[in-house]
Amino acid sequence: MATALITGATSGIGLAFARRLAADGCGLVLVSRDAGRLGEVARELRERHGADAEILPADLCDRGQLDRVAARLREGTPPVDILVNNAGFGLAEPFLRGSLADEERMLDVLVRAVLVLTRAAAPGMVSRGRGAVITVSSVAGFLPGGTYSAAKSWATAFTTSLAGQLAGTGVTATALCPGFVRTEFQQRAGIDVSYLPAFAWLDPDRLVDSCLADVRRGRALSVPSLKYKATVFLLRHLPLRLAGALAAWRARLAAARGSD
Repeated sequence: MATALITGATSGIGLAFARRLAADGCGLVLVSRDAGRLGEVARELRERHGADAEILPADLCDRGQLDRVAARLREGTPPVDILVNNAGFGLAEPFLRGSLADEERMLDVLVRAVLVLTRAAAPGMVSRGRGAVITVSSVAGFLPGGTYSAAKSWATAFTTSLAGQLAGTGVTATALCPGFVRTEFQQRAGIDVSYLPAFAWLDPDRLVDSCLADVRRGRALSVPSLKYKATVFLLRHLPLRLAGALAAWRARLAAARGSD
């Protein structure tokens, strides 16, 4: 039986991964800051799927707590075969008006935690000749848009680069790049998305199904749905000057909504 460690496992995409992998018969190590919600999710997965669900409360901004999660990946039993780097959050305030401490916390979770946990997990996977690293990135990483977009750009580049290094080892690395997903993400960040049309949204369960299919195919990049595949294609081929103009327009639009 495979074992998966999922960060940010109590809501949104992380919870969708936990439910799907439990249904597939995987054992789980569930990581989140909220110990109470972790316990509730673990009970749900045990009752619904008979899953072996271990909980590991940790705030990935805290280096000591992050190191505990890394130690579970390096040394724990049973060994982890699937790492899902999902934990993350966004900020509503633009860079020049927001808190530097909040920006640093976001980078700790979106960048440093991914780096540390992947480095902890991958060598053991390679030695066993099997495994998968899934990092939840974003379409936002293909467009200039502040610290969040920059962090997601790093996550995509890091993961796709790792996929090349892992070729032939039996271990894969996949960057999942969704667009807007129906989760608590925007609400928690205080980001107004009421202007978005219904067709812009993705269902988290379908997104996870699509991603796991790409993992089985050994794909380094997973972009769910035709609409976001087309979006990424266009953004990757957009001249830098136009990309910058589009980012500036989005920033002005966000500022105008914030002043209403």
